[in-house]
Amino acid sequence: VKLLTEPQPWQENGHARRAAVSSFGISGTNAHVIIEQGPVAEPEPEPVGQLPVVPWLVSAKDVRALRAQAGRLASWAESRSSVPVSDVAWSLATGRAVLEQRAVVVGGDRDELVAGLRALADDPSAAISGSGSGGKLALLFAGQGSQRVGMGSVLVEHFPVFAEALEEICAWFEPLLPHSLREVMFSDPEGVLSETGMTQPALF
Repeated sequence: VKLLTEPQPWQENGHARRAAVSSFGISGTNAHVIIEQGPVAEPEPEPVGQLPVVPWLVSAKDVRALRAQAGRLASWAESRSSVPVSDVAWSLATGRAVLEQRAVVVGGDRDELVAGLRALADDPSAAISGSGSGGKLALLFAGQGSQRVGMGSVLVEHFPVFAEALEEICAWFEPLLPHSLREVMFSDPEGVLSETGMTQPALF
């Protein structure tokens, strides 16, 4: 038995590495431990890429409070540059109360979002998207003519849930259509996206 006084190579042999350590105390108290190599850590999933645009939602009880809220959020965002804008968007959408006066600011980066908040703080009509009282509900059903090559591709890239749902739908359509629905939507090599038989499933 020889005590190690410096690092030594420890070759892999196909098994987990194990080492025994014994400590003998002068008072007779001894401690023994066997240390085993832990499992190989799974690689972390690659983070989702930066979204093309991010919405920041603000709300308040009245217009004056809405302007003040926008101003405070802009100042906070400028002083917290390490916080991802997508994290802020998530917290604003899911963790804040939805009050009567609401507005949304959309931007591709922090500078755009902060600029939008500053504009909102100066002029509430700049980004107001709706109000809890008054106004009417409008629904838009996009019909034939709104199709375009590449539609849905950005959603597939950034949202796994959407990508999974699209794959399921395409699988259902596959035996019913003369062309691959996904291929027609994303690249349309045959130029058939505007044919009604492909347009309607693609829009659906």
